[in-house]
Amino acid sequence: MRIHIGGDHAAYELHQSLLAHLREAGHDVVDHGPFSYDAQDDYPVFVLRAAEAVAADEGSLGVVLGGSGNGEQIAANKVSGIRAALAYNAELASLAREHNNAQVVSIGARFTSDAVAKEIVDTFVSTAFTDEERHSRRLGMVSAYENSGDLPALPDAGAL
Repeated sequence: MRIHIGGDHAAYELHQSLLAHLREAGHDVVDHGPFSYDAQDDYPVFVLRAAEAVAADEGSLGVVLGGSGNGEQIAANKVSGIRAALAYNAELASLAREHNNAQVVSIGARFTSDAVAKEIVDTFVSTAFTDEERHSRRLGMVSAYENSGDLPALPDAGAL
């Protein structure tokens, strides 16, 4: 599987570890940087490129990394069509794929050990979207809002 990865200085060591781990597992990994440690770098430079690459590369997935993972998730979610999820354990990574069909996982290096981060990416990459009707319906509502700005219809008052 092709996996796009990008991060920042706060996750540089984890980034390097995950690059090696994913490549050793046989994945085609595209590194969007950073390519060296720079304490003054800015995560949007690398994260937006990774998320855009996932959006343009059907069937690929992405991993974005930072100190907390929050800013990286927010940035990735600004790319049209991308659903990025912050995960701090394998269960959240699994749910992000199964229920939300997330294409990008965000990990905070300051809060996630190397071993747990490897579990997260392995789970994220190996888990498929369930395609259950309720999940597809919900994602359809989010996509419709993203495209049109129209809010989903409220349920009938009698149905509540």
